[in-house]
Amino acid sequence: MQKLTKSEEEIMQGLWELGSGTVGEIRTWLESNTRDEKPAHSTVSTILRIMGEKGFITYKAYGKTFEYSPLISKATYSRQSLDLMKNDYFAGSAADLVSFLVRDEQLSQEDLAELRKILDTKGSQNPS
Repeated sequence: MQKLTKSEEEIMQGLWELGSGTVGEIRTWLESNTRDEKPAHSTVSTILRIMGEKGFITYKAYGKTFEYSPLISKATYSRQSLDLMKNDYFAGSAADLVSFLVRDEQLSQEDLAELRKILDTKGSQNPS
């Protein structure tokens, strides 16, 4: 899987939330949902073209207007990105990844309680 740049990921977040959108709609979403000013039309258009070449989005043409839609779901991209991180930084070990988060205090007590529930449920579904 190819990775998205930070700018591409921001646009992708907008497309996932909007479902689809024109350059104008995406620019408005970016202005409302990022700390940046509204990006130039040509910048967003260029990034969308690159994302299309990478296979992340598709578009429909309505005259001179293009409506862009994601080809990959947020869940699929998240899973693939996490797998890459797990493999690149934790030798493929999910346990090492979670241990790192726990040791680094990135998980709250509520997060840990939720993880325990998930593990308990999964354990009761797949007895050893």
